[in-house]
Amino acid sequence: MSVKFGDLQLAFDFVSSGGLGENRAILDTQTNRLYWHSEIGDNFEEDELPENLNDERYIEIPHKNELDLGTSLVFDFVREFLPDAYDEIRQIFRRRGAYGRFKAMLMRRGALDRWHDFSAKAEEDALRAWCAENAIKLVD
Repeated sequence: MSVKFGDLQLAFDFVSSGGLGENRAILDTQTNRLYWHSEIGDNFEEDELPENLNDERYIEIPHKNELDLGTSLVFDFVREFLPDAYDEIRQIFRRRGAYGRFKAMLMRRGALDRWHDFSAKAEEDALRAWCAENAIKLVD
């Protein structure tokens, strides 16, 4: 089975755009078809999911949090690029709305583009590793 990485990236972004379980994308490993389903959107034309989703031919695309791309990624970035801000970031992430405040702090420090590059590379690396673990061959 082989899947275009761009298609898989879109599915991953869709799944990760909501909370865990709100958006789902499922890969049929026999046909390479991606099924899309959302619990929250009415402007989204979703696919009818197959009845036998428990069949091993179907693999659910993970949410970014399932690939450890949440706050741990933030702290990896801070350790590498902004070690002097570690305590400030720890305080930011103790309250709701942390990502907005984190990005505002990055803008003040001129590090927002670096964060976007860092997180995009980490997401791509994690998604490619997940594909390898699940024997999904990628076509770039």
